Amino acid sequence: MIRALLVCAGLLLAAVSAVAQAPAAPEPAPAAAPPAAPKTWSSMSPQQQQLLKSYQGKWDSLPPERQQALASGSQRWLSMTPEQRSSAQQRFAQWRAMPPEQRQQLRQRWQQYKSLPPEQQQRVRESFNRFRQMPPEKRMELRKQWRQMSPEQRRRVMQRPAAPRAPAPRPPPPPRRGAR
Repeated sequence: MIRALLVCAGLLLAAVSAVAQAPAAPEPAPAAAPPAAPKTWSSMSPQQQQLLKSYQGKWDSLPPERQQALASGSQRWLSMTPEQRSSAQQRFAQWRAMPPEQRQQLRQRWQQYKSLPPEQQQRVRESFNRFRQMPPEKRMELRKQWRQMSPEQRRRVMQRPAAPRAPAPRPPPPPRRGAR
């Protein structure tokens, strides 16, 4: 369990929460993907146009990938609850306050995460969620352990398979009908 949490801390401690929803530059499109089609200003809803009004004058000069990213981001924003928006604004502020080197490091970690097989991504997400549910003292202890490890120790921890978990207890079978 500790190993899985340390792996999680190493990969996602800040990356998932900061990068996943940060207003970073769009990810480059995969080589096999067709180029993004330009998104016209008039094709967006009035609410999206209001959110993106600072881009209106330069919209046509933006690369199609950026137009698509802004349009989908504005749609995502409009679908959020007020609590989700508040949380996102806090993450945006944290992202903007980071030095460029730290942002770059987080982008690299995010790319590492995205390159993992889906099963491993799922294990990392589960570990990260367990980490977030821990008391702050326990999280601080794990962070301290991670920071005290050498790069070689961290690599070994990351390469070890996750410890098997005990299966959830099965409920007893229902009583059979007619059995006496």
